[in-house]
This record gives sequence, C-alpha cells and structure tokens, in this order.
Amino acid sequence: MAPFALIDILGKPGAYAVYLLIGIGFGATLEAAGFANSRKLAAQFFFKDMTVLKVMFTGIITAMVLIFLASAAGLLNYNAIYVPPTYLWPGIVGGLIMGVGFIVGGFCPGTSIVALASLKVDGMFFFLGLLAGVFVFGETVGLFAEFWYSSHMGRFTLPEFLGLPTGVVVLLVVLMAIGAFWLAEKGEAFFGDGGSDAKAVTPITRLAAAAGLTVMALVVMGMGQPTPADKWRKMADDLAPLIEAREVQISAGEFISVAGNSQINLRVLDVRNERDYNLFHLVDSRRLSLEEIEDGLHTDELLEEPGNTLFVLVSNDEINSSEAWKLLVAESVLNVYILEGGINGWLDRFAGEGACEGCYPVEGDVAEGTLRYEFDAALGANRPIADPDTFRDLVLPFIPKVKMEVRTEIKGGCG
Repeated sequence: MAPFALIDILGKPGAYAVYLLIGIGFGATLEAAGFANSRKLAAQFFFKDMTVLKVMFTGIITAMVLIFLASAAGLLNYNAIYVPPTYLWPGIVGGLIMGVGFIVGGFCPGTSIVALASLKVDGMFFFLGLLAGVFVFGETVGLFAEFWYSSHMGRFTLPEFLGLPTGVVVLLVVLMAIGAFWLAEKGEAFFGDGGSDAKAVTPITRLAAAAGLTVMALVVMGMGQPTPADKWRKMADDLAPLIEAREVQISAGEFISVAGNSQINLRVLDVRNERDYNLFHLVDSRRLSLEEIEDGLHTDELLEEPGNTLFVLVSNDEINSSEAWKLLVAESVLNVYILEGGINGWLDRFAGEGACEGCYPVEGDVAEGTLRYEFDAALGANRPIADPDTFRDLVLPFIPKVKMEVRTEIKGGCG
C-alpha cells in the first residue's frame, strides 16, 4: 500500500533519482506556466493575471482528489503522508510576511528558484535575499521561540476544522475552486486584458475538466474513507503473524526496563472499561476505549507524538489490547507493543511482593477479558504495585522485543 518507501525499494541512488525527476518536472511545470516572470506573478495581486491562482489551485485540488480517491480505494494510507503540524498564529504572521515579500519582490521562495534556473537577474537577487532571510531567521528564532511554538494544533486539517466527513470537504473544495476560477476570469476581464492564458484552453476543455473533478469528488464522498478495521483487513496477512509469534508482546521485565529509560517517551494506553481502569491501572497510563480507537478519534494525536515514543497497550488480559494493536498499526502508528498477560498478568507476577495491599484474586473461573482481582477501594494508580519503579531492583530476565522505528518524513512545498 502506498506511500512506498522508495529508499528501501530502490536504494538511496534510485530514490534520489526519482526525487530529482519529480523536482525537475515541478520546476518545468512552473516555468511553462510563466512563473519565472516576476511581472506575471505580481499581476496576481492587481487581478490582472490570475495564472498563479489557476495553476496552483488546480494542482492542489487535483492532488487532493487523487489522494483521497486512492485512500478510499485502499491503495494509499493517508496517515502515512506527512502533513505539516499547524501552529496557528505563527503561521498567520509568517504568511503575511511572505505575502508582503511576494508583492514587493514578485517571487515566492519556490518561484525564485525557477527564475534562478532560468538565469533571470531579479530571480538571482531574490534568491540571495531568501538565503539571507533564512540565515537571519536561524540566528534570531531563539528570541521569539515561545511565540514560534505557540498555538500548536497538531495535524489539523479542514475535516477536523469543519467537523465534516472528508468526502464532503473534498467536494466543497472542488466547488470552491471552480467558483474561484470563474471569478478570476471575470477579474481578469475587468482589470486586465483577460489574462495571458484566457484563450489557451477552450471553454469545452475547461468545462470537461471541472466536470471530471466534480464527478471524482462525488465518488470520493460516496465511497467514504476506510476505517482502521478496513485498513487492517488489507494488511492482516502480513502483520497478524507478529501477534501469533508473540513478537509484539513484551514481558513485565522489559516494560520495567523501558519505563526507566530516559531516551524513550513511554505512553501506556489502557483500553479497558472505565470501571476496571478506576479500580486499578498502571502509573501514567491513559484510558482509551477500544471504540474510540476503532473510530480513529485519537489517531492524529498519536501520530504527532515524538519519534522516540513507545506505545504499550494494556487490557485485563491480551484480548482487547491485541485488537487495539491491530487498529493502531493499521493507522500507521509506530512502535506499538502489548503488555504480556495484561493487568491480570502484572498482578499475578507482583501481588505477592507485598505491594498490593487490599487486592485479592477472584475465586473460581472468570470469563476471558475480565479482571481477575477484587479491590477494597478504587485507588487507580495509587498503589505501589502500579508503579514500575517499585520493582526496579528485581532481577527479571527477559528476551528484548522492542525495536524502535523512526518515521521517515518527506517535507516540501512551494514556500
């Protein structure tokens, strides 16, 4: 399933060759659209030539429709695509600064490189100014770091902002773009000469393109986006053997070891019901219901965690935590493991160490997935047995299973 790890498939030389070809293609497209001409770019702000809006917005909506159509068809895992995190106020201020520079200089950073490649003198000077600006920013960002990292909203996109399904947002953006194109041409006719590209494409071609994108957007809306369970079904054959071979179930000894490792950002996710969680849970664990994980409610938040984050799933035994593991792995969350034996196994191992006063094994058989201990009070994590540090000095041999993976993020953009 895409996106593909090109370096793993082609090696670094092959992957870099693909990146180079994509860059050349993008640059050639901008050059063909006239984006090496600062006068043409600046005309955008006087409504005389709206080529910038037409070309860039066309690229945006085409990519958007194809991405979510591929996602709906199960060909692309959208969560594996890098989406820049939103820092609202720094982004607004940075956009205003860049906009003023665009108006004054006639270029944005990306188009200045196109002009530089075309040996345009103004592009060369703008690019030198760009390098100077990057240097000055790098040397001074510490002075306003608090603002620079403020209003962090994570991976925040239009569906979250509008509270609408992805397919509906895709259709609305396509319709907005078509309306913007129509208004742009009206503006060109009123303020300029109709735009340098107004006659380059016939009306029937434009109508066909608009209709085609609208139809594809309707298809995206009708198909909907795959749920975590849908994604798991497509990868179950490859990943289910990891659970069966017990390669992702870590022992209590390894859990205590990673809990004391300052290089690892440990996140314990307890997928039990609220009653059992309130009775007893491990220190610093967070309750996420299996239903919330199935609905993908916390996926973006988990994907935003630092690269050194290790997720350990906990349930009463391993039934619910195994289901949660499948769903999170299907959503491209890395470094997800299961606590071997769950809470029952933890209590079985350590209750006899005198650290669980007021908890007692349930007599008789209990159903699978049920807590096998009773407690005299719902103290949550306020018992010594809930803290891995309590058993730090115990010698608990284990076979290491944790292998930290790092997400590869390819970042880019015109700006």
